[in-house]
Amino acid sequence: MYAGAKAIFYALSRSASLKRLASKYGMAGEDSFARRFIAGETVEEAIQAARALQSRGLLLTLDYLGESVRTMDEALAATKEYVRLIDVLVASGIERNISLKLTQLGIDIDRATCVDNLRRILEPAQRHGFFVRIDMENSPYTEVTLAVFETLWQQQYRNIGIALQAYLHRTEQDVRRMNELGARVRLVKGAYKEGPDVAFQQKSEVDASFLRLMQLLLDHGTYPAIATHDEAMLSATRAYAAQQQIAPDRYEFQMLYGIRRDLQAALVAGGYRMRVYVPFGRQWFPYFMRRLGERPANIGFVVRGILGERR
Repeated sequence: MYAGAKAIFYALSRSASLKRLASKYGMAGEDSFARRFIAGETVEEAIQAARALQSRGLLLTLDYLGESVRTMDEALAATKEYVRLIDVLVASGIERNISLKLTQLGIDIDRATCVDNLRRILEPAQRHGFFVRIDMENSPYTEVTLAVFETLWQQQYRNIGIALQAYLHRTEQDVRRMNELGARVRLVKGAYKEGPDVAFQQKSEVDASFLRLMQLLLDHGTYPAIATHDEAMLSATRAYAAQQQIAPDRYEFQMLYGIRRDLQAALVAGGYRMRVYVPFGRQWFPYFMRRLGERPANIGFVVRGILGERR
């Protein structure tokens, strides 16, 4: 069921007809079903959502949605949009923290140009005190994403971090690789469809891997981000940190916008650092479908929304 749900929603996320339908109706109106998980289509909407989160004591990172661009013009346009986003966020006064994907910057077209595009973002980000997280995509991109990250790290960009996925068999090695660098890691379970040759297929296996990697990051990592909505994983992380006398300011929790807001508030009330991943932009449909595949409760929310039941 765990792997099957992901496979179904991953396939749906690639449907052009569904994407057109969702783009027309999914974000229409303040109560639209997609707005539970997407902060809006414009940066202004995202900033409004971010301010509301900050007022509740939450940290944040903004992500201008987009992936798998097909031309260098599209990659350059995404790069320019991120540079503009940095300027807008500086003017807004909200927290200076952003996330991005390399397929958005042209890694499928030309690696060197993708690195140049990333550098075009990192330079103003560094000047203005931004932290930039490189999101991880599906497994064919794992090694090249880490290689690009290390290239920029070797060029003395230290305002960057990486996301790693616990469901991949290789990730323990990658965590150790990043720990040795002193790089900041966001640990997630993983949201893409992957085969048994590269990824654990059972939830119990993914959970066990997540717990091993969480401990490795807390013991030897640099300000790791433990990104999960799973209460068992959260409880285990808090318990391990307390057992090892790891102070709450040496790591943070992260969750997605609109998911388990009760847990987000509880962590803040408990004195933990809690960051919310705030996605926005017109290319929201693939992201949205992956969120549905991750957690069955999300599907119920959307069905209620389509049927007109609001809460």
